[in-house]
Amino acid sequence: MTTKPAAVHGVSLATSLAVAAFVLAACGSSPARRDTTMMSGAVPHATASAQSKAAFDDADVMFAQMMIAHHQEAIEMAELATGKATYEETKELAEKIKSGEQPEIETLQGWLKEWGKTTPISEAGHDAQAGISDANVKTLLDARGAAFDKEFLTMMIDHHEEAIAMARVERKQGKSSKAKKLADRIMKDQQAQVTQMKKLLARIP
Repeated sequence: MTTKPAAVHGVSLATSLAVAAFVLAACGSSPARRDTTMMSGAVPHATASAQSKAAFDDADVMFAQMMIAHHQEAIEMAELATGKATYEETKELAEKIKSGEQPEIETLQGWLKEWGKTTPISEAGHDAQAGISDANVKTLLDARGAAFDKEFLTMMIDHHEEAIAMARVERKQGKSSKAKKLADRIMKDQQAQVTQMKKLLARIP
């Protein structure tokens, strides 16, 4: 994946607000989903086609679309870290993020195609440029030496915690078993990385 440093500008207030909106919207959807469940119970002889279409819901689609864009941002940040970080542990973590999240993006893209839904990748790339005024990202881009490692780790911790929150919503609201399984893995992997980053951050003078 070829990534220009400017693309990291996508880590903006708009992204955080989008994640928050996703969490709030999904949490507020429970009553409707209970109604849908009750209605579906009144049709015991659903066709195989209908059952196939019911294998996912809006929460699954939103999870996939949002996580693709979110992972893209993490990869863009990690690309920057592999070239600018001072500490080898930071660089190794960045490589691990890239190698772990790119396959997940491809998996999520495949599901959206299977579900007949659109992928947000091209749009996310354009939106990334719109976040250029974000003060925190500018600090990251301007940072040098150990200061860069600190900024990168701090931002990536926040970024991972957003992903964990999104995954929790998917576990609660999603219908697709494979999407929920991926959400479980994201929660486990990214929480482990958050713990690692906090320890590394504490050691940087």
